[in-house]
Amino acid sequence: MTSQPTAAHAMSEERFLVLFDFDETIIGESSDDAVVQVLPGQQLPAWLRDSYHEGHYNEHSQKILAYMAEQGVSKESIHSAVEKIPPTPGLLKLFQYLQSHQQDFELVVISDANMYFIETWLQHAGVRHLFRKIFTNPGSFNATGQLVLLPFHSHSCSRCPDNMCKQSILREYLAGRQKERGGTPFQRVFYIGDGANDVCPSQALGPQDTAFARRDFPMHRLLVEMQQSKSAKFKANIVPWVSGEDIVDCLKKIMEER
Repeated sequence: MTSQPTAAHAMSEERFLVLFDFDETIIGESSDDAVVQVLPGQQLPAWLRDSYHEGHYNEHSQKILAYMAEQGVSKESIHSAVEKIPPTPGLLKLFQYLQSHQQDFELVVISDANMYFIETWLQHAGVRHLFRKIFTNPGSFNATGQLVLLPFHSHSCSRCPDNMCKQSILREYLAGRQKERGGTPFQRVFYIGDGANDVCPSQALGPQDTAFARRDFPMHRLLVEMQQSKSAKFKANIVPWVSGEDIVDCLKKIMEER
């Protein structure tokens, strides 16, 4: 017989949601670039590099992985290359802090990388258990040993690449979790990212929320421009960061406010 959750248990649910991008946020470089290093010549041919079209990164990644399979790059080589990608400075300290306050923080990844890379890296770093959910493009090896990617979803947002609008993922997640939590929303939402595609989800944040934008990366530059523009309304706090320790310092202050 299972006991019903008590009012005290409901009150102890995580109060804060922390959303992470993956490439150049959790890890210190692009996972696609790191994996290309295992090619015989350690780089892509010019025709393949030049075939990229803005907004079609997922399709470009699919072509790269097909080419790597043709060149005989093994699953083991790809797996090993992903495991070796260094974390962004201070990110492991941030994970340690969040693990020590697991009762307060719910963690989610929203990334335009792929499930194979993200699962592999998080498992190897020993932090996969911290994340309740990973939203990313499906990626798995087929019978011939090629890593095959699929688009995450289709959407109607004109600002985002065809395969992923992070804002629609975030909005759906917040609505679903509020329902599951008996109507209780998160007190605050924190979004940690670096890229241009992290701007759209940041626009869904409210005045009590924080967009942690990696300093001098596209997300930071675009949000600063948006803040300065009279036409664009951006509600959340913008906190630039260089190291994961900068984020820890900010979260500690917020925790002390309670």
